[in-house]
Amino acid sequence: MEVIQIDGNRTERYVDPRLEVDFRTTTVVLDSRPVKLTNLEFQLLARLAQDAGDIVPRATLLKSVWGYGSEIRTRTLDVHIRRLRRKLKDSSRQHIETVFGIGYRLQPCRKSDRLPNAVSA
Repeated sequence: MEVIQIDGNRTERYVDPRLEVDFRTTTVVLDSRPVKLTNLEFQLLARLAQDAGDIVPRATLLKSVWGYGSEIRTRTLDVHIRRLRRKLKDSSRQHIETVFGIGYRLQPCRKSDRLPNAVSA
């Protein structure tokens, strides 16, 4: 996993052997293929990627992506995670982990996690 910074406070992109998230251009590439995401799906993935490997609490995701406070009870986060996993296809369970009762974590893939038929860049 690599998070590339362009200055002390701003991150430009997230890269692991299978997934690249470019925060500046708002593009996502999985196994050398572009992934089309909605704006909210990208914001959600980007927020998880910024803290890759760490659990991001539900309340933090709801606040940073949707602007909801902790008093709001909604399933919109779960729906968007499901849609994001669907678009990330086979790797989605490797990448986005549900931490029951807490939140979600983006698990960086290691080189050994690459699918046998994945295209090398």
